[in-house]
Amino acid sequence: MCTGSPGEREHRRVWEMSREARERMPHGDEQSHGKQEPGGSRVNSHHCRGPDGWHGGAWAWGPPGWLSHPMAASSAGVFTWVSFPSMPTRRVYCSAVHHDGQLFVLGGCGGSGRALGAAEVLDLQAQCWTALPPLPTPRAGAATLAVGKQILAVGGVDASQSPLASVEIYHVDEGRWEKKAALAQPSMGIAAVQRDGAVYVLGGMGADTSPQALVRVYEPAKDHWQPLPSMPTPCYGASAFLQGNKIFVLGGRQGKLPVTAFEAFDLETKSWTRYPSVPSRRAFASCAMADSIFFSLGGLQQPGPHNFYSRPHFVNTVEMFDPVQGAWCKPSRAIRMREKRADFVAGCLGGYVVAMGGLGNQSCPLDSVEGFSLTRRRWELLPPMPTGRCSCSSCPAPDLLFVIGGVDQGPSGAVEALCLRDAP
Repeated sequence: MCTGSPGEREHRRVWEMSREARERMPHGDEQSHGKQEPGGSRVNSHHCRGPDGWHGGAWAWGPPGWLSHPMAASSAGVFTWVSFPSMPTRRVYCSAVHHDGQLFVLGGCGGSGRALGAAEVLDLQAQCWTALPPLPTPRAGAATLAVGKQILAVGGVDASQSPLASVEIYHVDEGRWEKKAALAQPSMGIAAVQRDGAVYVLGGMGADTSPQALVRVYEPAKDHWQPLPSMPTPCYGASAFLQGNKIFVLGGRQGKLPVTAFEAFDLETKSWTRYPSVPSRRAFASCAMADSIFFSLGGLQQPGPHNFYSRPHFVNTVEMFDPVQGAWCKPSRAIRMREKRADFVAGCLGGYVVAMGGLGNQSCPLDSVEGFSLTRRRWELLPPMPTGRCSCSSCPAPDLLFVIGGVDQGPSGAVEALCLRDAP
């Protein structure tokens, strides 16, 4: 991980906060996490450490090809895992893009603790990796998108641990990188979406570690960044979702504090709308959108007047917002996740909102996976991850939900995808 960088400080915070949470968890909770769970969810048996070093043996390279994990009888039995060949470069905080049957993985941090320039592509059908020309600027935590036959890398942190303003494009057909117009200000922790070939980037953290409210749009044909009205609430590390002509921004951070603001930018009127804030303040939560419903999941609950905890603690909270009703659904124990977790991957696949891996009330990253059925409105156990990890990168693809790199016993090279059994 990037020692001393804003990204490293973020990861160190989650490890420190998670350690405090585990040390103070009730005895019964500890017991429940130390045994086999129904449906195949299990606790990893190996040992690991936080950001100051790594325990454990060497990474076990599994055979390439399809690796399925059976599960107990469940209506969610349509899911299985695919294990692809491991990345040549183990890393965390990398950026991934799926394009035309290929998975591009860019930058990140390796075991040396510095941002990487490594760029690699996995051919999903041939199941083989190819090294690409390195990024002109080594970076970790960049915002990346596929725009036509180009892969765009924006911001992040460089090898000197500083936020970046530089923007670079990889031309897939030509096999080369090209530097493009830079951001007006260096920024890491950017949220990004694209619409009709235009790329919108929102928020971020500057060199002074202050959260940014900047909103910018990039048109590749013009190679120009156009400023747009600023976000009402500055933040970095937020989730952005495109729905119709609006970009919804949810979550994120301001220094050590989680942001509860929920706002939307109208692409036609160029104006912002504030929606009711997320009901609870949680760090390292994950967000998803499915069937026009927004989900805020899990995380580390911050101490407050309405709970008895004096320290942050892992939660299985599920909060849902329906834009039609304009309100957050009333919290219910019935829709809580089965596992308390933070720093995990969330996504949507096959009519489910899926939560994968992360950190919980145990000494190592989780391998458990669960899915919220949008029709039955309940959480169901899904096949566990072949490699339990936290701080993973993710990338959606047709009928696949990738989990890439991250932290296991050190920076991981694992590339795995949850998929539907009937997918070709």
